[in-house]
Amino acid sequence: MSRSAVLPGDPPGGRRAMAVWGIGVSVYFVAVIFRTSLGVAGLDAADRFHVNASALSTFSILQLLVYAGMQIPVGLLVDRLGTKKVLTLGVVLFTAGQLGFAFSPSYGTALASRALLGCGDAMTFISVLRLGTRWFPARRGPLVAQLAGLAGMAGNLVSTLVLARLLHGVGWTAAFAGSALAGVVVLVLLLLFLKDHPEGHEPEPFPHRGAAYVRRQIAASWREPGTRLGLWVHFTTQFPAMVFLLLWGLPFLVEAQGLSRATAGELLTLVVLSNMVVGLVYGQVVARHHEARLPLALGTVGVTALLWAATLAWPGERAPMWLLIVLCVVLGSCGPASMLGFDFARPANPPERQGTASGITNMGGFLASMTTLLAVGVLLDATHENYSVAFSSVFVLQALGVTQILRLRGRAVRRERERLVASRVETVHVPA
Repeated sequence: MSRSAVLPGDPPGGRRAMAVWGIGVSVYFVAVIFRTSLGVAGLDAADRFHVNASALSTFSILQLLVYAGMQIPVGLLVDRLGTKKVLTLGVVLFTAGQLGFAFSPSYGTALASRALLGCGDAMTFISVLRLGTRWFPARRGPLVAQLAGLAGMAGNLVSTLVLARLLHGVGWTAAFAGSALAGVVVLVLLLLFLKDHPEGHEPEPFPHRGAAYVRRQIAASWREPGTRLGLWVHFTTQFPAMVFLLLWGLPFLVEAQGLSRATAGELLTLVVLSNMVVGLVYGQVVARHHEARLPLALGTVGVTALLWAATLAWPGERAPMWLLIVLCVVLGSCGPASMLGFDFARPANPPERQGTASGITNMGGFLASMTTLLAVGVLLDATHENYSVAFSSVFVLQALGVTQILRLRGRAVRRERERLVASRVETVHVPA
Protein backbone atom coordinates (compact mmCIF):
# COMPACT_ATOMS: atom_id res chain seq x y z
CA MET A 1 0.00 0.00 0.00
CA SER A 2 1.46 3.34 -1.00
CA ARG A 3 1.53 6.59 0.87
CA SER A 4 -1.91 7.62 2.12
CA ALA A 5 -3.74 10.15 0.04
CA VAL A 6 -4.96 13.46 1.40
CA LEU A 7 -8.57 12.96 2.39
CA PRO A 8 -11.30 15.49 1.72
CA GLY A 9 -11.72 17.82 4.65
CA ASP A 10 -8.31 17.01 6.11
CA PRO A 11 -7.06 19.58 8.66
CA PRO A 12 -4.39 21.85 7.15
CA GLY A 13 -1.62 21.33 9.73
CA GLY A 14 0.96 24.14 9.78
CA ARG A 15 2.48 26.25 12.54
CA ARG A 16 -0.75 26.80 14.41
CA ALA A 17 -1.32 23.05 14.54
CA MET A 18 2.23 22.48 15.78
CA ALA A 19 1.79 25.06 18.54
CA VAL A 20 -1.50 23.66 19.82
CA TRP A 21 -0.41 20.05 19.48
CA GLY A 22 2.84 20.94 21.24
CA ILE A 23 0.88 21.97 24.33
CA GLY A 24 -0.85 18.60 24.39
CA VAL A 25 2.47 16.84 23.93
CA SER A 26 3.98 18.82 26.81
CA VAL A 27 1.26 17.39 29.06
CA TYR A 28 2.16 13.88 27.94
CA PHE A 29 5.86 14.70 28.45
CA VAL A 30 5.25 15.59 32.11
CA ALA A 31 2.99 12.56 32.61
CA VAL A 32 5.78 10.25 31.45
CA ILE A 33 8.26 11.92 33.82
CA PHE A 34 5.90 11.14 36.68
CA ARG A 35 5.08 7.63 35.37
CA THR A 36 8.73 6.59 35.09
CA SER A 37 9.97 8.35 38.22
CA LEU A 38 9.73 5.10 40.16
CA GLY A 39 12.13 3.47 37.69
CA VAL A 40 15.03 5.52 39.08
CA ALA A 41 13.75 5.31 42.65
CA GLY A 42 12.96 1.61 42.92
CA LEU A 43 15.79 0.72 45.28
CA ASP A 44 15.15 3.89 47.32
CA ALA A 45 11.44 3.01 47.56
CA ALA A 46 12.27 -0.49 48.79
CA ASP A 47 14.40 1.02 51.58
CA ARG A 48 11.96 3.83 52.38
CA PHE A 49 8.90 1.59 52.72
CA HIS A 50 10.74 -1.58 53.84
CA VAL A 51 9.29 -3.86 51.14
CA ASN A 52 10.52 -6.88 49.15
CA ALA A 53 10.59 -7.35 45.35
CA SER A 54 6.96 -8.46 45.04
CA ALA A 55 5.68 -5.53 47.10
CA LEU A 56 7.92 -3.14 45.17
CA SER A 57 6.52 -4.38 41.86
CA THR A 58 3.02 -3.72 43.22
CA PHE A 59 3.67 0.03 42.87
CA SER A 60 4.09 -0.23 39.12
CA ILE A 61 1.51 -3.00 38.71
CA LEU A 62 -1.21 -0.96 40.42
CA GLN A 63 -0.25 2.12 38.43
CA LEU A 64 -0.43 0.18 35.15
CA LEU A 65 -3.59 -1.66 36.21
CA VAL A 66 -5.35 1.66 36.69
CA TYR A 67 -3.83 2.97 33.45
CA ALA A 68 -4.92 -0.04 31.39
CA GLY A 69 -8.36 -0.19 32.98
CA MET A 70 -8.95 3.47 32.16
CA GLN A 71 -8.09 3.25 28.45
CA ILE A 72 -11.54 2.42 27.08
CA PRO A 73 -13.36 4.86 29.42
CA VAL A 74 -10.83 7.55 28.47
CA GLY A 75 -11.31 6.81 24.78
CA LEU A 76 -15.07 7.20 25.20
CA LEU A 77 -14.59 10.42 27.16
CA VAL A 78 -12.32 11.87 24.49
CA ASP A 79 -14.82 10.98 21.77
CA ARG A 80 -17.60 12.54 23.82
CA LEU A 81 -16.04 15.54 25.63
CA GLY A 82 -13.04 16.44 23.50
CA THR A 83 -9.35 16.66 24.24
CA LYS A 84 -9.11 19.76 26.42
CA LYS A 85 -11.50 18.65 29.15
CA VAL A 86 -10.00 15.18 29.42
CA LEU A 87 -6.41 16.46 29.46
CA THR A 88 -7.29 19.01 32.14
CA LEU A 89 -8.67 16.32 34.41
CA GLY A 90 -5.64 14.14 33.70
CA VAL A 91 -3.16 16.86 34.68
CA VAL A 92 -4.95 17.53 37.95
CA LEU A 93 -4.96 13.83 38.86
CA PHE A 94 -1.38 12.94 37.95
CA THR A 95 0.00 16.07 39.63
CA ALA A 96 -1.92 15.24 42.81
CA GLY A 97 -0.59 11.68 42.63
CA GLN A 98 3.03 12.79 42.26
CA LEU A 99 2.67 15.25 45.12
CA GLY A 100 1.03 12.60 47.30
CA PHE A 101 3.87 10.19 46.55
CA ALA A 102 6.36 12.80 47.74
CA PHE A 103 4.76 13.03 51.19
CA SER A 104 3.52 9.45 51.63
CA PRO A 105 4.42 8.27 55.14
CA SER A 106 3.61 4.60 54.48
CA TYR A 107 3.46 1.92 51.82
CA GLY A 108 -0.35 2.09 51.68
CA THR A 109 -0.56 5.83 51.06
CA ALA A 110 2.22 5.56 48.49
CA LEU A 111 0.24 2.89 46.64
CA ALA A 112 -2.83 5.13 46.62
CA SER A 113 -0.77 8.00 45.23
CA ARG A 114 0.60 5.85 42.39
CA ALA A 115 -2.93 4.71 41.56
CA LEU A 116 -4.07 8.34 41.35
CA LEU A 117 -1.07 9.13 39.17
CA GLY A 118 -1.90 6.20 36.88
CA CYS A 119 -5.47 7.44 36.52
CA GLY A 120 -4.34 10.88 35.39
CA ASP A 121 -1.59 9.48 33.19
CA ALA A 122 -4.17 7.29 31.43
CA MET A 123 -5.92 10.40 30.11
CA THR A 124 -2.94 11.88 28.30
CA PHE A 125 -1.74 9.77 25.39
CA ILE A 126 -5.14 8.98 23.87
CA SER A 127 -5.98 12.66 24.10
CA VAL A 128 -2.75 13.64 22.33
CA LEU A 129 -3.40 11.11 19.55
CA ARG A 130 -6.89 12.54 19.09
CA LEU A 131 -5.46 16.07 19.05
CA GLY A 132 -3.10 15.03 16.26
CA THR A 133 -5.89 13.62 14.10
CA ARG A 134 -7.88 16.84 14.56
CA TRP A 135 -5.04 19.21 13.64
CA PHE A 136 -2.96 17.36 11.01
CA PRO A 137 -3.70 15.69 7.64
CA ALA A 138 -4.24 11.92 7.74
CA ARG A 139 -1.04 11.23 5.81
CA ARG A 140 0.91 12.73 8.72
CA GLY A 141 -0.69 10.34 11.22
CA PRO A 142 2.17 7.81 11.58
CA LEU A 143 4.82 10.52 11.95
CA VAL A 144 2.73 12.60 14.37
CA ALA A 145 2.11 9.51 16.53
CA GLN A 146 5.82 8.65 16.57
CA LEU A 147 6.70 12.23 17.49
CA ALA A 148 4.26 12.05 20.39
CA GLY A 149 5.98 8.86 21.53
CA LEU A 150 9.32 10.63 21.11
CA ALA A 151 8.16 13.36 23.48
CA GLY A 152 7.21 10.68 25.98
CA MET A 153 10.68 9.19 25.79
CA ALA A 154 12.14 12.64 26.31
CA GLY A 155 10.14 12.68 29.55
CA ASN A 156 11.67 9.33 30.42
CA LEU A 157 15.09 10.82 29.74
CA VAL A 158 14.40 13.69 32.14
CA SER A 159 13.30 11.20 34.76
CA THR A 160 16.45 9.13 34.26
CA LEU A 161 18.91 12.02 34.24
CA VAL A 162 17.38 14.87 36.23
CA LEU A 163 15.07 13.25 38.76
CA ALA A 164 17.64 10.59 39.64
CA ARG A 165 20.15 13.29 40.52
CA LEU A 166 17.59 15.31 42.45
CA LEU A 167 16.61 12.22 44.39
CA HIS A 168 20.13 11.61 45.57
CA GLY A 169 20.89 15.30 45.97
CA VAL A 170 17.91 16.82 47.81
CA GLY A 171 16.14 13.69 49.03
CA TRP A 172 12.87 11.88 48.36
CA THR A 173 10.30 14.48 49.41
CA ALA A 174 11.95 17.51 47.80
CA ALA A 175 12.63 15.66 44.53
CA PHE A 176 9.09 14.35 44.04
CA ALA A 177 7.35 17.48 45.34
CA GLY A 178 9.56 19.71 43.19
CA SER A 179 8.82 17.67 40.07
CA ALA A 180 5.08 18.06 40.73
CA LEU A 181 5.44 21.78 39.89
CA ALA A 182 5.83 20.80 36.23
CA GLY A 183 2.22 19.60 36.33
CA VAL A 184 1.08 23.04 37.44
CA VAL A 185 2.96 24.69 34.57
CA VAL A 186 1.42 22.51 31.85
CA LEU A 187 -2.03 22.92 33.40
CA VAL A 188 -1.80 26.69 32.97
CA LEU A 189 -0.65 26.34 29.35
CA LEU A 190 -3.42 23.88 28.65
CA LEU A 191 -6.17 26.08 30.05
CA LEU A 192 -4.96 29.20 28.26
CA PHE A 193 -3.98 28.00 24.80
CA LEU A 194 -5.18 24.52 23.84
CA LYS A 195 -8.07 24.07 21.38
CA ASP A 196 -9.69 20.79 20.40
CA HIS A 197 -9.68 21.46 16.65
CA PRO A 198 -8.95 24.22 14.09
CA GLU A 199 -11.72 26.56 13.01
CA GLY A 200 -13.81 25.15 10.20
CA HIS A 201 -12.97 21.56 11.12
CA GLU A 202 -15.48 20.96 13.89
CA PRO A 203 -16.36 17.27 14.22
CA GLU A 204 -19.83 16.02 13.45
CA PRO A 205 -22.00 15.95 16.57
CA PHE A 206 -22.54 12.46 17.89
CA PRO A 207 -25.23 12.56 20.56
CA HIS A 208 -24.72 10.37 23.60
CA ARG A 209 -27.39 7.72 24.05
CA GLY A 210 -26.46 6.31 27.42
CA ALA A 211 -25.07 2.86 28.12
CA ALA A 212 -26.29 1.49 24.78
CA TYR A 213 -24.18 4.08 22.96
CA VAL A 214 -21.10 3.14 24.98
CA ARG A 215 -21.59 -0.56 24.26
CA ARG A 216 -22.01 0.12 20.55
CA GLN A 217 -18.84 2.23 20.41
CA ILE A 218 -16.78 -0.47 22.10
CA ALA A 219 -18.35 -3.33 20.14
CA ALA A 220 -17.97 -1.58 16.78
CA SER A 221 -14.33 -0.79 17.47
CA TRP A 222 -13.59 -4.31 18.66
CA ARG A 223 -15.25 -5.91 15.63
CA GLU A 224 -12.66 -4.28 13.39
CA PRO A 225 -9.72 -6.67 12.86
CA GLY A 226 -7.44 -3.62 12.62
CA THR A 227 -8.30 -2.59 16.18
CA ARG A 228 -7.54 -6.06 17.54
CA LEU A 229 -4.36 -6.33 15.50
CA GLY A 230 -3.31 -2.92 16.82
CA LEU A 231 -3.88 -4.11 20.39
CA TRP A 232 -1.72 -7.23 19.90
CA VAL A 233 1.04 -5.32 18.14
CA HIS A 234 1.10 -2.89 21.06
CA PHE A 235 0.93 -5.79 23.55
CA THR A 236 3.85 -7.68 22.01
CA THR A 237 6.26 -4.84 21.30
CA GLN A 238 6.01 -2.37 24.16
CA PHE A 239 6.39 -4.33 27.38
CA PRO A 240 10.06 -5.48 27.35
CA ALA A 241 11.31 -1.89 27.42
CA MET A 242 8.50 -0.70 29.69
CA VAL A 243 9.32 -3.31 32.34
CA PHE A 244 13.02 -2.50 32.05
CA LEU A 245 12.59 1.28 32.34
CA LEU A 246 9.66 1.38 34.72
CA LEU A 247 11.09 -0.77 37.49
CA TRP A 248 13.33 -3.79 36.94
CA GLY A 249 16.11 -2.45 34.69
CA LEU A 250 18.06 -0.70 37.43
CA PRO A 251 17.92 -3.62 39.92
CA PHE A 252 18.87 -6.06 37.13
CA LEU A 253 21.88 -4.04 36.06
CA VAL A 254 23.05 -3.30 39.62
CA GLU A 255 22.26 -6.54 41.46
CA ALA A 256 22.54 -9.15 38.70
CA GLN A 257 25.18 -7.55 36.48
CA GLY A 258 27.25 -5.88 39.20
CA LEU A 259 27.22 -2.40 37.67
CA SER A 260 27.33 0.82 39.65
CA ARG A 261 24.19 2.92 39.83
CA ALA A 262 25.85 5.54 37.63
CA THR A 263 26.68 3.03 34.90
CA ALA A 264 23.24 1.46 35.14
CA GLY A 265 21.69 4.91 34.80
CA GLU A 266 23.73 5.51 31.66
CA LEU A 267 22.42 2.28 30.14
CA LEU A 268 18.84 3.26 30.97
CA THR A 269 19.54 6.58 29.28
CA LEU A 270 20.81 4.68 26.24
CA VAL A 271 17.44 2.88 25.98
CA VAL A 272 15.69 6.25 25.93
CA LEU A 273 18.07 7.80 23.39
CA SER A 274 17.77 4.76 21.13
CA ASN A 275 13.99 5.03 21.39
CA MET A 276 14.07 8.65 20.25
CA VAL A 277 16.25 7.92 17.22
CA VAL A 278 14.36 4.79 16.18
CA GLY A 279 11.04 6.59 16.62
CA LEU A 280 12.01 9.18 14.01
CA VAL A 281 13.14 6.43 11.61
CA TYR A 282 10.02 4.28 12.05
CA GLY A 283 7.74 7.30 11.65
CA GLN A 284 9.36 8.31 8.35
CA VAL A 285 9.43 4.75 7.01
CA VAL A 286 5.76 4.05 7.75
CA ALA A 287 4.65 7.44 6.41
CA ARG A 288 6.27 6.55 3.08
CA HIS A 289 5.73 2.77 3.04
CA HIS A 290 2.55 1.80 4.86
CA GLU A 291 3.12 -1.90 4.21
CA ALA A 292 6.28 -1.78 6.36
CA ARG A 293 4.25 -1.67 9.60
CA LEU A 294 4.04 -5.40 10.25
CA PRO A 295 7.60 -6.32 9.22
CA LEU A 296 8.93 -3.57 11.51
CA ALA A 297 6.80 -4.79 14.43
CA LEU A 298 7.65 -8.48 14.04
CA GLY A 299 11.31 -7.71 13.37
CA THR A 300 11.50 -5.69 16.58
CA VAL A 301 9.97 -8.55 18.57
CA GLY A 302 12.39 -11.08 17.07
CA VAL A 303 15.53 -9.06 17.67
CA THR A 304 14.43 -8.16 21.21
CA ALA A 305 13.84 -11.83 22.05
CA LEU A 306 17.22 -12.79 20.58
CA LEU A 307 19.14 -10.18 22.62
CA TRP A 308 17.32 -11.04 25.86
CA ALA A 309 18.05 -14.75 25.29
CA ALA A 310 21.73 -14.04 24.67
CA THR A 311 21.99 -11.85 27.78
CA LEU A 312 20.20 -14.25 30.13
CA ALA A 313 21.96 -17.37 28.79
CA TRP A 314 25.46 -15.88 28.72
CA PRO A 315 27.89 -18.30 30.40
CA GLY A 316 29.28 -17.03 33.66
CA GLU A 317 27.77 -14.75 36.26
CA ARG A 318 27.56 -11.57 34.19
CA ALA A 319 27.02 -10.61 30.58
CA PRO A 320 29.77 -8.51 28.93
CA MET A 321 29.26 -4.77 28.70
CA TRP A 322 29.06 -4.78 24.90
CA LEU A 323 26.10 -7.17 25.04
CA LEU A 324 24.29 -5.04 27.63
CA ILE A 325 24.84 -2.00 25.41
CA VAL A 326 23.40 -3.80 22.37
CA LEU A 327 20.46 -5.03 24.48
CA CYS A 328 19.66 -1.49 25.60
CA VAL A 329 19.90 -0.16 22.05
CA VAL A 330 17.47 -2.84 20.85
CA LEU A 331 15.10 -2.23 23.78
CA GLY A 332 14.94 1.35 22.54
CA SER A 333 13.10 0.13 19.44
CA CYS A 334 10.23 -1.36 21.48
CA GLY A 335 8.44 1.95 22.09
CA PRO A 336 8.42 3.04 18.41
CA ALA A 337 7.30 -0.46 17.37
CA SER A 338 4.37 -0.27 19.80
CA MET A 339 3.23 2.95 18.13
CA LEU A 340 2.68 0.94 14.95
CA GLY A 341 -0.34 -0.59 16.67
CA PHE A 342 -2.17 2.71 16.34
CA ASP A 343 -1.39 2.72 12.61
CA PHE A 344 -3.52 -0.42 12.30
CA ALA A 345 -6.37 0.82 14.50
CA ARG A 346 -6.57 4.35 13.06
CA PRO A 347 -7.60 3.52 9.47
CA ALA A 348 -9.95 0.79 10.68
CA ASN A 349 -12.26 3.21 12.50
CA PRO A 350 -14.18 6.38 11.57
CA PRO A 351 -13.42 9.69 13.33
CA GLU A 352 -16.17 9.27 15.93
CA ARG A 353 -14.53 6.07 17.19
CA GLN A 354 -10.87 7.12 17.10
CA GLY A 355 -10.61 7.68 20.86
CA THR A 356 -12.30 4.38 21.68
CA ALA A 357 -10.17 2.40 19.21
CA SER A 358 -6.98 4.05 20.44
CA GLY A 359 -7.95 3.23 24.01
CA ILE A 360 -8.42 -0.44 23.16
CA THR A 361 -5.08 -0.53 21.35
CA ASN A 362 -3.24 1.26 24.15
CA MET A 363 -4.41 -1.32 26.68
CA GLY A 364 -2.28 -3.99 25.05
CA GLY A 365 1.24 -2.98 26.03
CA PHE A 366 0.22 -1.95 29.52
CA LEU A 367 -1.55 -5.23 30.21
CA ALA A 368 1.58 -7.07 29.07
CA SER A 369 3.80 -4.79 31.15
CA MET A 370 1.65 -5.24 34.24
CA THR A 371 1.69 -9.03 33.86
CA THR A 372 5.46 -9.13 33.38
CA LEU A 373 6.15 -6.76 36.27
CA LEU A 374 4.21 -9.10 38.55
CA ALA A 375 5.81 -12.23 37.11
CA VAL A 376 9.35 -10.87 37.52
CA GLY A 377 8.70 -9.79 41.12
CA VAL A 378 7.13 -13.12 42.11
CA LEU A 379 9.85 -15.16 40.39
CA LEU A 380 12.61 -13.09 41.98
CA ASP A 381 11.22 -13.82 45.44
CA ALA A 382 10.61 -17.50 44.60
CA THR A 383 14.09 -18.09 43.16
CA HIS A 384 16.08 -15.97 45.62
CA GLU A 385 16.65 -13.22 43.04
CA ASN A 386 17.51 -15.33 40.00
CA TYR A 387 17.08 -12.69 37.30
CA SER A 388 17.62 -15.15 34.45
CA VAL A 389 14.57 -17.16 35.48
CA ALA A 390 12.52 -14.06 36.30
CA PHE A 391 13.13 -12.30 32.97
CA SER A 392 12.38 -15.48 31.02
CA SER A 393 8.71 -14.55 31.49
CA VAL A 394 9.28 -12.02 28.68
CA PHE A 395 9.41 -14.85 26.12
CA VAL A 396 6.03 -16.28 27.17
CA LEU A 397 4.17 -13.04 26.47
CA GLN A 398 6.07 -12.43 23.24
CA ALA A 399 5.04 -15.88 21.98
CA LEU A 400 1.41 -15.22 22.85
CA GLY A 401 1.43 -11.86 21.11
CA VAL A 402 3.12 -13.07 17.92
CA THR A 403 0.58 -15.89 17.65
CA GLN A 404 -2.30 -13.40 17.76
CA ILE A 405 -0.63 -11.00 15.30
CA LEU A 406 -0.17 -13.78 12.75
CA ARG A 407 -3.76 -14.89 13.24
CA LEU A 408 -5.24 -11.41 12.64
CA ARG A 409 -2.94 -9.89 10.05
CA GLY A 410 -4.68 -11.26 6.93
CA ARG A 411 -8.16 -10.08 7.92
CA ALA A 412 -6.94 -6.67 9.01
CA VAL A 413 -5.01 -5.99 5.81
CA ARG A 414 -7.93 -7.11 3.59
CA ARG A 415 -10.37 -4.94 5.52
CA GLU A 416 -8.06 -1.94 5.27
CA ARG A 417 -7.70 -2.36 1.51
CA GLU A 418 -11.48 -2.54 1.15
CA ARG A 419 -11.85 0.71 3.08
CA LEU A 420 -9.19 2.42 0.98
CA VAL A 421 -10.86 1.38 -2.30
CA ALA A 422 -14.26 2.53 -1.02
CA SER A 423 -12.77 5.87 0.07
CA ARG A 424 -11.21 6.44 -3.35
CA VAL A 425 -14.47 5.61 -5.13
CA GLU A 426 -16.36 7.97 -2.83
CA THR A 427 -13.80 10.73 -3.43
CA VAL A 428 -14.12 10.38 -7.20
CA HIS A 429 -17.88 10.88 -6.98
CA VAL A 430 -17.73 13.96 -4.75
CA PRO A 431 -18.97 16.91 -6.92
CA ALA A 432 -16.49 19.71 -7.51
